[in-house]
Amino acid sequence: MLVDSHAHLDSSRYEGELTDVLRRAREAGVGTVLAIGIGEGPTEMQQALRICREYNNAGDPTLPRLYATAGIYPHNSIEADEEALAKLDGLLAEPEVIGCGEIGLDYYHQGAPHEIQKEIFIRQMKIATSRKRPIIIHCRPKDGDNACWEDLLTLLSEQWNETGLGGILHCFSGDWEHAERAMEMGFLISFAGNVTYPKAQSLRDVAAKIPLDRLLVETDAPFLAPIPNRGQRNEPAWVAHTAAFLAELKGVSAEELGSTTTKNFEQLFRLTPNV
Repeated sequence: MLVDSHAHLDSSRYEGELTDVLRRAREAGVGTVLAIGIGEGPTEMQQALRICREYNNAGDPTLPRLYATAGIYPHNSIEADEEALAKLDGLLAEPEVIGCGEIGLDYYHQGAPHEIQKEIFIRQMKIATSRKRPIIIHCRPKDGDNACWEDLLTLLSEQWNETGLGGILHCFSGDWEHAERAMEMGFLISFAGNVTYPKAQSLRDVAAKIPLDRLLVETDAPFLAPIPNRGQRNEPAWVAHTAAFLAELKGVSAEELGSTTTKNFEQLFRLTPNV
């Protein structure tokens, strides 16, 4: 079985089709999906939890098990008032909400000022610490500029490392040094469908070096559909393509990569079959 460790199931692009999307995921061997709870801003953080409860409570064996996260995306940092942060704290107290994210820094787009992003990132790390939840990291630098990675890794070292809670670098796009520094702080490195793209050789070079016990796979659905489905709306079933690609890259069977990444996910979030 596989885990899709990052999917935006609350996207409007799945409206009216989510049951079929999830059923296809289970048919493709995806046993678990982590629904990312950022919505279009703090007012929608709860949507991933709502979806998680709706489908888990249905008791349908043809569907994967769902877990949820909650967090305030870097672009929405200017919306992170005390009410939004209190809402995040409450969501992280819910048993199905197993992580805080995706949170972090984004210097690629013209969004929230960098200093505000850093401040809200720190506030969210403190909330996650109090709730003992791992964090799911978004980091997107401006092309050719390492400032975003340096700021992110510095903040993690100063504010997060000592918690021992770890987390995930989602849709990893950095270099080996960034991955190595993050792994030293207990992070797993997750690859999405873009690792399969022809121009992503530098990313594949990093993926080849990541130890299997620090690796995760994801879709980032509905974005970044892997080859052979590039350009289409992504969905959790297609994590199987990325997993098979990584298995070949690393010289292991698809079964071994699936079982190992599932184990990595369960250990990070301290899950058992009954949780």
